Amino acid sequence: MKKFRGKRRHFRNLQQKVTAEHSKLDFGKASWFNLWHIHLDFKGNGNRSIKLRRAHIKAHLTLYKGLAVKLEASEMSFQSWVSVDIADAGSDAIYIHTPNPIEDNFPLMLENIDWEADVPFYFRDLINFKEFEVGRYDSGTDASYVIQLKRNKIKV
Repeated sequence: MKKFRGKRRHFRNLQQKVTAEHSKLDFGKASWFNLWHIHLDFKGNGNRSIKLRRAHIKAHLTLYKGLAVKLEASEMSFQSWVSVDIADAGSDAIYIHTPNPIEDNFPLMLENIDWEADVPFYFRDLINFKEFEVGRYDSGTDASYVIQLKRNKIKV
């Protein structure tokens, strides 16, 4: 595998992206989200090493907590979570879902979540289990971890 050059610049840009995404979303009364999501590591750089993967998961959690504060301050019903894909860091994402005019799919109910599953060692210490709940979601072909704040209005 080719060496990952420009890590410092990558993480500086990642921090700027977290800040920009946090400030540009509108949570007004007319706003809605139909499984809106953002991938902070779209290129999958976190697949190169555990250290890079942890840094990206940490960035996802930072952005998620910031967005959750804004969502909670709004009057809308919402669901939000972080998805950490077991096999591909590029698929890790933050999701926001609300009632919307596109589809009648709110609240979204994911049925195959095991809330008692063990959390992988490489991000276990990044999670404050008093604040977050973590479950393993198996969709048949893919597996991922769902991380959400315990104080979310509507659980996934």
